[in-house]
Amino acid sequence: MNKKPIITALLLCVTLYAPLMLFGQSFEMDEMVLVRYRGIEADVTIPEGVTIIGNHAFSLYTGLTGVTIPKGVTTIAAFAFAGCGSLTSITIPIDVTSIGNNAFAYCYSLTGVTIPESVIIIGNNAFAYCNSLASVTIPESVIFMGNNAFFGCSSLINITILEGVNFIENYAFAYCTSLTSVTIPSSVISIGDYAFSGCSNLKIVTVSRKTTIGKDVFPDGVRIAYSD
Repeated sequence: MNKKPIITALLLCVTLYAPLMLFGQSFEMDEMVLVRYRGIEADVTIPEGVTIIGNHAFSLYTGLTGVTIPKGVTTIAAFAFAGCGSLTSITIPIDVTSIGNNAFAYCYSLTGVTIPESVIIIGNNAFAYCNSLASVTIPESVIFMGNNAFFGCSSLINITILEGVNFIENYAFAYCTSLTSVTIPSSVISIGDYAFSGCSNLKIVTVSRKTTIGKDVFPDGVRIAYSD
């Protein structure tokens, strides 16, 4: 019996599935991209060596309560944690530069998130409907914060936008109904349409006269204080 084809086939299988075997059966891998989490743990530690948390990697996993993201991850892709309704907190490591569209959307139980100064892009709907999120700081490194980035975060009472942020896109903080005041740094070139619409308790906004303000950005009755 010729054993060479059998050995060749076995070697091919090992080559193809080595990344998956390396990280264990819970993590479906494509090289250093975490394609999908297949486990049942409530508190997950993503393996060292992962550089990208892929599209839908944890999406709709309602049993997830906590996750540890290792250093070296640079991208949290679209819908990566979308619909993880039991996820309560997350620390994003310093190497991450991009948080994709809908990455944490509908994480209803998320009370806290740390966005590091390495992040350049916060995608559309990135934290939309995170109803328990109470406070967020947008670091100066963020060049682009997409449409609806924090839409419907109804418990959000404290937004800190650091000097250096250039654009706040359409509906970015719309319907953040617990928000009472916000200070927009002079580095912001423009605020998109309806960015703070529906923020029914917003009373005062501090903003530069040089900032271009779009259509119906603030709800009626808001007092605008100019910083220059």
